Amino acid sequence: MKYFILFFSLLIFGFGKSQTVDPSKITEIKNFVKGKNYNQEIAFFIDFKIPSGKFRFFIYDLKENKMIDQGLVAHGSGSEGGKDETLKFSNIENSYQSSLGKYEIANSYVGTFGKSYRLKGLDKTNSNALKRAIVMHSLSCVGNAESSQPTCLSLGCPMLSEEFFKTAATYIDQSKKTILLYAYY
Repeated sequence: MKYFILFFSLLIFGFGKSQTVDPSKITEIKNFVKGKNYNQEIAFFIDFKIPSGKFRFFIYDLKENKMIDQGLVAHGSGSEGGKDETLKFSNIENSYQSSLGKYEIANSYVGTFGKSYRLKGLDKTNSNALKRAIVMHSLSCVGNAESSQPTCLSLGCPMLSEEFFKTAATYIDQSKKTILLYAYY
């Protein structure tokens, strides 16, 4: 009986545990948006420390302090670090690396990948996002379910599944104020 309880506890609490947003990043975003013309209720976060086959893109309710939704997100092919699996990040054109920092999710447009959102970098680590054409978009190679396998790679853009992109787009399009995206490692 003791082993059954232990196994059952591990099954419920140890496996399939939902990822969470780093609390210090939530506090940082709340302080950053305070008194500014940004959305004070919703923010998006990407935790690049989480493997790409796991949920690491988070839609977060800043007022209620809770996760609204989560999904997979690709990183840039140039960010692949090799044997130790450590990701690399860059703000340089043609690096094909993802960039860290806070972004304004700007206007949408329809391009090569369908509906996409321009990202305006707000930090020195991502200040070239517009120049590099780093945008949030979807692509069918990004799945909806978590996997032990990594997701496909982008050219530096945060690339979502088509289904999860629609969810994120709903929040962006309904917001009267600009929503921020914070990518961290």
